[in-house]
Amino acid sequence: MRVLGVDPGLTRCGVGVVEGVAGRPLRMLGVGVVRTPSDAELGERLVAIERGIEAWLDEYRPEFVAVERVFSQHNVRTVMGTAQASAVAMLCAARRGLPVALHTPSEVKAAVTGNGRAEKDQVGAMVTRLLRLDAPPKPADAADALALAICHIWRAPAINRLQQAHAAARAPRIPVRKVTR
Repeated sequence: MRVLGVDPGLTRCGVGVVEGVAGRPLRMLGVGVVRTPSDAELGERLVAIERGIEAWLDEYRPEFVAVERVFSQHNVRTVMGTAQASAVAMLCAARRGLPVALHTPSEVKAAVTGNGRAEKDQVGAMVTRLLRLDAPPKPADAADALALAICHIWRAPAINRLQQAHAAARAPRIPVRKVTR
């Protein structure tokens, strides 16, 4: 499974591609950030993020895209920018027919470190260890994108089983009539 993780942001949008399956060693294929100037118009920034994500999708051809779920923060302006960048990532994936999974920051931290309240440096350290890197990816947005991809690879099998069970439970039941002679 090849997953593009996206840590959305208007100034720095972290991106990272991880390949592997749950229970086996994972491999980082690429990591970086899509940057936009803070003084540019919002529309220009969103287009720059779209172009950057499209370039990553073209180069790495992921099967899934994992995006950090936007959560309520104290700064409404920050949350809006994060939500807008998140929507661009989801749009790019949807345009290509790629499944998108949203994971909360605490889900990602818990999956990667075992602690849903882990600090950024703990996440970076575990990403470094799990992917057998020489040093933590910089900036932290890049490490967070890799953590999102790892989280999705590890959680996808369980999520798929839950979705299948839910679909089976909702499937219409065809009544069976007993035939007597």
